[in-house]
Amino acid sequence: MNEQYLITGGAGFIGINLADHYLTQKKHVTIFDNFSRAGTESNVDWLAKRHSDGLRVFRGDVRWPGEEFQELVEESEVLVHLAAQVAVTTSVTDPAEDFEINARGTFNVMEAVRTSFSKPIVLYSSTNKVYGKMDDLSVTERDGRYSYSNLHTGIPVSRPLEFYSPYGCSKGCGDQYVQDYARIYGLNTVVFRQSCIYGPHQFGIEDQGWVAWFAIRAMQGLPFTIYGDGKQVRDVLYIDDLIRAYDLAIEHIEKTSGRAYNIGGGPQNTLSLLEFVALLEEQFGKRLEFDFEDWRPGDQLVYVSDLRQAAEDFGWMPEVSSIEGVANLVDWLSLNRSLFHAGEFSGPEIRMAA
Repeated sequence: MNEQYLITGGAGFIGINLADHYLTQKKHVTIFDNFSRAGTESNVDWLAKRHSDGLRVFRGDVRWPGEEFQELVEESEVLVHLAAQVAVTTSVTDPAEDFEINARGTFNVMEAVRTSFSKPIVLYSSTNKVYGKMDDLSVTERDGRYSYSNLHTGIPVSRPLEFYSPYGCSKGCGDQYVQDYARIYGLNTVVFRQSCIYGPHQFGIEDQGWVAWFAIRAMQGLPFTIYGDGKQVRDVLYIDDLIRAYDLAIEHIEKTSGRAYNIGGGPQNTLSLLEFVALLEEQFGKRLEFDFEDWRPGDQLVYVSDLRQAAEDFGWMPEVSSIEGVANLVDWLSLNRSLFHAGEFSGPEIRMAA
Protein backbone atom coordinates (compact mmCIF):
# COMPACT_ATOMS: atom_id res chain seq x y z
CA MET A 1 0.00 0.00 0.00
CA ASN A 2 1.15 3.55 -0.77
CA GLU A 3 4.18 2.41 -2.77
CA GLN A 4 3.48 4.49 -5.89
CA TYR A 5 3.75 8.26 -5.44
CA LEU A 6 2.99 10.89 -8.09
CA ILE A 7 4.24 14.41 -7.29
CA THR A 8 3.16 17.34 -9.46
CA GLY A 9 5.73 20.11 -9.24
CA GLY A 10 8.03 17.40 -7.92
CA ALA A 11 11.24 19.04 -9.16
CA GLY A 12 10.73 22.06 -6.91
CA PHE A 13 11.85 22.60 -3.34
CA ILE A 14 9.18 20.66 -1.45
CA GLY A 15 8.76 18.07 -4.18
CA ILE A 16 12.43 17.14 -4.46
CA ASN A 17 12.79 16.69 -0.71
CA LEU A 18 9.59 14.63 -0.62
CA ALA A 19 10.72 12.49 -3.56
CA ASP A 20 14.08 11.85 -1.88
CA HIS A 21 12.29 10.82 1.31
CA TYR A 22 10.09 8.27 -0.47
CA LEU A 23 12.86 6.91 -2.67
CA THR A 24 15.04 6.40 0.39
CA GLN A 25 12.20 4.24 1.72
CA LYS A 26 12.39 2.19 -1.53
CA LYS A 27 9.05 3.47 -2.77
CA HIS A 28 8.38 4.40 -6.40
CA VAL A 29 8.16 8.09 -7.28
CA THR A 30 6.99 9.80 -10.44
CA ILE A 31 7.75 13.51 -10.84
CA PHE A 32 5.53 15.58 -13.15
CA ASP A 33 6.92 19.09 -13.62
CA ASN A 34 7.21 21.73 -16.36
CA PHE A 35 10.69 22.76 -15.12
CA SER A 36 9.86 26.46 -15.39
CA ARG A 37 11.51 27.41 -12.10
CA ALA A 38 15.21 27.94 -11.57
CA GLY A 39 16.94 25.07 -9.80
CA THR A 40 14.54 22.33 -10.90
CA GLU A 41 16.91 20.76 -13.44
CA SER A 42 19.71 20.65 -10.88
CA ASN A 43 17.37 19.23 -8.26
CA VAL A 44 16.41 16.31 -10.49
CA ASP A 45 20.06 15.74 -11.45
CA TRP A 46 20.92 15.43 -7.77
CA LEU A 47 17.96 13.13 -7.10
CA ALA A 48 18.80 10.81 -10.02
CA LYS A 49 22.39 10.48 -8.83
CA ARG A 50 21.21 9.48 -5.36
CA HIS A 51 18.61 6.96 -6.52
CA SER A 52 19.23 4.56 -9.38
CA ASP A 53 15.87 2.79 -9.01
CA GLY A 54 12.26 3.81 -8.51
CA LEU A 55 12.36 7.29 -10.05
CA ARG A 56 10.56 8.46 -13.18
CA VAL A 57 10.48 12.06 -14.41
CA PHE A 58 7.96 13.50 -16.88
CA ARG A 59 8.02 17.01 -18.29
CA GLY A 60 4.44 18.25 -18.39
CA ASP A 61 2.05 20.97 -17.27
CA VAL A 62 -1.10 20.64 -15.15
CA ARG A 63 -2.76 23.25 -17.37
CA TRP A 64 -2.68 20.73 -20.22
CA PRO A 65 -2.10 17.39 -18.49
CA GLY A 66 -3.07 15.10 -21.39
CA GLU A 67 -3.58 11.35 -21.60
CA GLU A 68 -0.11 10.58 -20.28
CA PHE A 69 -0.91 12.31 -17.00
CA GLN A 70 -4.12 10.31 -16.71
CA GLU A 71 -2.09 7.12 -17.05
CA LEU A 72 0.28 8.29 -14.32
CA VAL A 73 -2.66 8.94 -12.01
CA GLU A 74 -4.00 5.43 -12.70
CA GLU A 75 -0.67 3.95 -11.60
CA SER A 76 -0.53 5.94 -8.35
CA GLU A 77 -1.69 5.29 -4.82
CA VAL A 78 -0.81 8.77 -3.53
CA LEU A 79 -0.78 12.04 -5.50
CA VAL A 80 0.86 15.09 -3.92
CA HIS A 81 -0.21 18.20 -5.81
CA LEU A 82 2.50 20.85 -5.44
CA ALA A 83 2.54 22.34 -8.96
CA ALA A 84 1.62 26.02 -8.63
CA GLN A 85 2.29 29.65 -9.36
CA VAL A 86 3.61 30.62 -5.94
CA ALA A 87 4.05 34.42 -5.75
CA VAL A 88 1.45 37.01 -4.74
CA THR A 89 3.27 39.71 -6.70
CA THR A 90 3.28 37.62 -9.88
CA SER A 91 -0.44 36.96 -9.47
CA VAL A 92 -1.11 40.70 -9.32
CA THR A 93 0.94 41.28 -12.48
CA ASP A 94 -0.55 38.36 -14.42
CA PRO A 95 -3.78 37.14 -12.77
CA ALA A 96 -4.83 35.14 -15.83
CA GLU A 97 -1.79 32.89 -15.77
CA ASP A 98 -2.07 32.59 -11.99
CA PHE A 99 -5.66 31.38 -12.41
CA GLU A 100 -4.78 28.92 -15.15
CA ILE A 101 -2.02 27.28 -13.12
CA ASN A 102 -3.49 27.29 -9.64
CA ALA A 103 -7.25 27.08 -10.17
CA ARG A 104 -7.65 25.34 -13.52
CA GLY A 105 -4.53 23.24 -12.97
CA THR A 106 -5.84 21.94 -9.66
CA PHE A 107 -9.25 21.29 -11.21
CA ASN A 108 -7.55 19.28 -13.96
CA VAL A 109 -5.67 17.21 -11.39
CA MET A 110 -8.83 16.51 -9.41
CA GLU A 111 -10.73 15.54 -12.54
CA ALA A 112 -7.97 13.09 -13.44
CA VAL A 113 -8.31 11.55 -9.99
CA ARG A 114 -12.11 11.52 -10.08
CA THR A 115 -12.23 9.74 -13.44
CA SER A 116 -9.51 7.24 -12.53
CA PHE A 117 -10.03 3.67 -11.39
CA SER A 118 -7.20 3.87 -8.86
CA LYS A 119 -8.60 6.86 -6.92
CA PRO A 120 -5.28 7.80 -5.26
CA ILE A 121 -5.08 9.73 -2.02
CA VAL A 122 -4.56 13.44 -2.81
CA LEU A 123 -2.53 15.85 -0.68
CA TYR A 124 -2.90 19.48 -1.74
CA SER A 125 -0.42 22.21 -0.87
CA SER A 126 -2.56 25.24 -0.04
CA THR A 127 -1.52 28.46 1.70
CA ASN A 128 -2.26 30.66 4.68
CA LYS A 129 -3.15 33.38 2.16
CA VAL A 130 -6.64 31.88 1.92
CA TYR A 131 -7.36 33.76 5.17
CA GLY A 132 -6.64 37.16 3.60
CA LYS A 133 -5.30 40.16 5.48
CA MET A 134 -7.28 39.37 8.66
CA ASP A 135 -7.76 43.06 9.38
CA ASP A 136 -10.35 42.27 12.04
CA LEU A 137 -7.78 40.76 14.38
CA SER A 138 -6.22 42.86 17.11
CA VAL A 139 -2.44 43.09 16.67
CA THR A 140 0.00 44.69 19.07
CA GLU A 141 3.64 45.72 18.68
CA ARG A 142 5.95 44.60 21.44
CA ASP A 143 9.72 44.18 21.59
CA GLY A 144 10.15 45.11 17.94
CA ARG A 145 7.66 42.56 16.55
CA TYR A 146 3.95 42.25 15.92
CA SER A 147 1.81 39.67 17.69
CA TYR A 148 -1.84 38.79 18.08
CA SER A 149 -3.41 40.43 21.09
CA ASN A 150 -5.54 37.40 21.95
CA LEU A 151 -4.83 34.43 19.66
CA HIS A 152 -1.93 32.94 21.58
CA THR A 153 -2.24 29.58 19.84
CA GLY A 154 -2.39 31.12 16.34
CA ILE A 155 -4.95 31.03 13.54
CA PRO A 156 -7.27 28.02 13.76
CA VAL A 157 -8.40 26.13 10.67
CA SER A 158 -11.97 27.15 11.56
CA ARG A 159 -11.08 30.75 10.65
CA PRO A 160 -13.43 31.99 7.86
CA LEU A 161 -11.77 32.20 4.45
CA GLU A 162 -11.32 35.63 2.89
CA PHE A 163 -9.31 35.42 -0.30
CA TYR A 164 -7.15 38.49 -0.96
CA SER A 165 -5.04 38.93 -4.11
CA PRO A 166 -5.39 36.82 -7.26
CA TYR A 167 -3.00 34.32 -5.66
CA GLY A 168 -5.24 33.96 -2.63
CA CYS A 169 -8.24 33.48 -4.92
CA SER A 170 -6.61 30.88 -7.17
CA LYS A 171 -5.08 28.84 -4.37
CA GLY A 172 -8.29 29.16 -2.38
CA CYS A 173 -10.25 27.89 -5.36
CA GLY A 174 -8.05 24.79 -5.49
CA ASP A 175 -8.31 24.43 -1.72
CA GLN A 176 -12.11 24.30 -1.91
CA TYR A 177 -12.24 22.00 -4.94
CA VAL A 178 -9.96 19.47 -3.24
CA GLN A 179 -12.16 19.41 -0.14
CA ASP A 180 -15.38 19.30 -2.12
CA TYR A 181 -14.23 16.35 -4.24
CA ALA A 182 -13.95 14.42 -0.99
CA ARG A 183 -17.49 15.41 0.00
CA ILE A 184 -19.19 14.93 -3.36
CA TYR A 185 -17.20 12.13 -4.97
CA GLY A 186 -15.90 10.29 -1.92
CA LEU A 187 -12.21 10.82 -2.77
CA ASN A 188 -9.54 10.70 -0.07
CA THR A 189 -8.12 14.23 -0.05
CA VAL A 190 -6.24 16.36 2.49
CA VAL A 191 -5.56 20.12 2.30
CA PHE A 192 -2.50 21.61 3.99
CA ARG A 193 -2.63 25.39 4.42
CA GLN A 194 1.12 25.82 4.70
CA SER A 195 3.12 28.66 6.22
CA CYS A 196 6.74 29.55 5.39
CA ILE A 197 8.30 26.20 4.60
CA TYR A 198 12.08 26.32 4.21
CA GLY A 199 15.13 24.09 3.87
CA PRO A 200 17.70 22.62 1.45
CA HIS A 201 17.05 22.80 -2.31
CA GLN A 202 14.98 25.96 -1.92
CA PHE A 203 15.95 28.38 -4.66
CA GLY A 204 14.12 31.27 -3.06
CA ILE A 205 13.49 34.47 -5.00
CA GLU A 206 12.51 37.92 -3.86
CA ASP A 207 8.81 37.30 -4.56
CA GLN A 208 8.57 33.91 -2.86
CA GLY A 209 10.54 31.84 -0.38
CA TRP A 210 11.79 34.76 1.69
CA VAL A 211 13.69 32.62 4.23
CA ALA A 212 15.86 31.08 1.52
CA TRP A 213 16.09 34.36 -0.42
CA PHE A 214 17.47 36.29 2.54
CA ALA A 215 19.90 33.44 3.29
CA ILE A 216 21.09 33.22 -0.32
CA ARG A 217 21.74 36.96 -0.47
CA ALA A 218 23.53 36.81 2.87
CA MET A 219 25.78 34.04 1.60
CA GLN A 220 26.52 36.04 -1.56
CA GLY A 221 27.21 39.23 0.38
CA LEU A 222 24.53 41.02 -1.66
CA PRO A 223 21.86 43.45 -0.42
CA PHE A 224 18.16 42.58 -0.20
CA THR A 225 14.92 44.46 0.42
CA ILE A 226 12.48 44.15 3.29
CA TYR A 227 8.96 45.14 2.26
CA GLY A 228 7.19 46.76 5.20
CA ASP A 229 8.94 47.58 8.47
CA GLY A 230 10.45 44.15 9.17
CA LYS A 231 8.44 43.68 12.34
CA GLN A 232 5.94 41.37 10.63
CA VAL A 233 5.99 37.86 12.10
CA ARG A 234 5.65 34.43 10.49
CA ASP A 235 5.81 30.90 11.81
CA VAL A 236 8.48 29.00 9.91
CA LEU A 237 8.56 25.24 9.33
CA TYR A 238 11.55 23.13 8.33
CA ILE A 239 10.99 20.81 5.38
CA ASP A 240 11.56 17.59 7.35
CA ASP A 241 8.66 18.43 9.63
CA LEU A 242 6.36 19.08 6.65
CA ILE A 243 7.26 15.71 5.13
CA ARG A 244 6.50 14.01 8.44
CA ALA A 245 3.10 15.75 8.44
CA TYR A 246 2.40 14.38 4.94
CA ASP A 247 3.28 10.86 6.07
CA LEU A 248 1.11 11.03 9.16
CA ALA A 249 -1.86 12.48 7.26
CA ILE A 250 -1.67 9.55 4.81
CA GLU A 251 -1.27 7.05 7.64
CA HIS A 252 -4.43 8.42 9.29
CA ILE A 253 -6.41 9.01 6.09
CA GLU A 254 -9.59 7.60 7.64
CA LYS A 255 -9.51 10.64 9.96
CA THR A 256 -7.88 13.28 7.73
CA SER A 257 -9.78 12.69 4.48
CA GLY A 258 -11.83 15.69 3.39
CA ARG A 259 -10.26 17.99 5.95
CA ALA A 260 -7.98 21.04 5.87
CA TYR A 261 -5.13 21.70 8.30
CA ASN A 262 -3.00 24.70 9.13
CA ILE A 263 0.59 23.50 8.90
CA GLY A 264 3.47 25.74 9.95
CA GLY A 265 5.99 26.23 12.69
CA GLY A 266 3.32 27.25 15.18
CA PRO A 267 3.77 29.63 18.12
CA GLN A 268 7.07 28.00 19.15
CA ASN A 269 8.74 28.75 15.79
CA THR A 270 8.02 32.38 14.99
CA LEU A 271 10.40 34.96 13.60
CA SER A 272 10.02 38.57 12.57
CA LEU A 273 11.89 39.50 9.42
CA LEU A 274 14.33 41.59 11.44
CA GLU A 275 14.85 38.74 13.92
CA PHE A 276 15.64 36.45 11.00
CA VAL A 277 18.17 38.97 9.65
CA ALA A 278 19.86 39.00 13.08
CA LEU A 279 19.92 35.20 13.07
CA LEU A 280 21.58 35.17 9.63
CA GLU A 281 24.14 37.73 10.78
CA GLU A 282 25.02 35.39 13.62
CA GLN A 283 25.21 32.37 11.29
CA PHE A 284 27.39 34.10 8.68
CA GLY A 285 29.38 36.19 11.14
CA LYS A 286 28.88 39.48 9.33
CA ARG A 287 26.58 42.46 9.04
CA LEU A 288 24.03 42.21 6.24
CA GLU A 289 23.06 44.99 3.88
CA PHE A 290 19.35 45.62 3.28
CA ASP A 291 16.84 48.40 2.76
CA PHE A 292 13.11 48.95 3.24
CA GLU A 293 10.30 49.55 0.76
CA ASP A 294 6.50 49.83 0.95
CA TRP A 295 4.30 46.96 2.07
CA ARG A 296 3.21 44.51 -0.62
CA PRO A 297 -0.45 43.71 -1.43
CA GLY A 298 -2.14 41.41 1.05
CA ASP A 299 0.81 41.21 3.43
CA GLN A 300 -0.24 40.16 6.93
CA LEU A 301 1.30 41.83 9.98
CA VAL A 302 1.27 38.45 11.69
CA TYR A 303 0.58 34.93 10.62
CA VAL A 304 1.00 32.05 13.05
CA SER A 305 -0.60 28.62 12.53
CA ASP A 306 -2.73 26.99 15.20
CA LEU A 307 -1.55 23.38 14.98
CA ARG A 308 -3.94 21.78 17.44
CA GLN A 309 -6.20 20.18 14.81
CA ALA A 310 -3.25 18.41 13.20
CA ALA A 311 -2.02 17.29 16.62
CA GLU A 312 -5.46 15.93 17.50
CA ASP A 313 -6.19 14.17 14.19
CA PHE A 314 -2.81 12.68 13.30
CA GLY A 315 -0.44 13.37 16.16
CA TRP A 316 1.80 15.91 14.46
CA MET A 317 3.78 18.80 15.89
CA PRO A 318 7.04 20.35 14.63
CA GLU A 319 10.24 18.85 16.00
CA VAL A 320 12.93 20.99 14.31
CA SER A 321 13.44 24.38 15.95
CA SER A 322 13.87 27.49 13.83
CA ILE A 323 17.44 27.83 15.13
CA GLU A 324 18.33 24.28 14.07
CA GLY A 325 16.48 24.52 10.77
CA VAL A 326 18.10 27.78 9.71
CA ALA A 327 21.52 26.35 10.59
CA ASN A 328 20.76 23.36 8.33
CA LEU A 329 19.78 25.68 5.49
CA VAL A 330 22.94 27.75 5.90
CA ASP A 331 25.06 24.58 5.91
CA TRP A 332 23.46 23.43 2.67
CA LEU A 333 23.99 26.80 1.03
CA SER A 334 27.62 26.90 2.12
CA LEU A 335 28.24 23.43 0.67
CA ASN A 336 26.52 24.35 -2.60
CA ARG A 337 27.83 27.85 -3.12
CA SER A 338 28.68 27.03 -6.75
CA LEU A 339 24.98 26.85 -7.58
CA PHE A 340 24.56 30.54 -6.90
CA HIS A 341 26.27 33.33 -8.77
CA ALA A 342 25.14 36.96 -8.57
CA GLY A 343 21.57 35.87 -7.97
CA GLU A 344 21.61 33.24 -10.74
CA PHE A 345 21.74 29.46 -10.40
CA SER A 346 24.34 27.40 -12.23
CA GLY A 347 25.88 23.93 -12.29
CA PRO A 348 24.26 20.51 -11.96
CA GLU A 349 26.19 19.18 -8.98
CA ILE A 350 24.49 19.47 -5.56
CA ARG A 351 26.14 18.04 -2.47
CA MET A 352 24.22 17.44 0.73
CA ALA A 353 25.27 18.62 4.13
CA ALA A 354 26.30 15.72 6.37
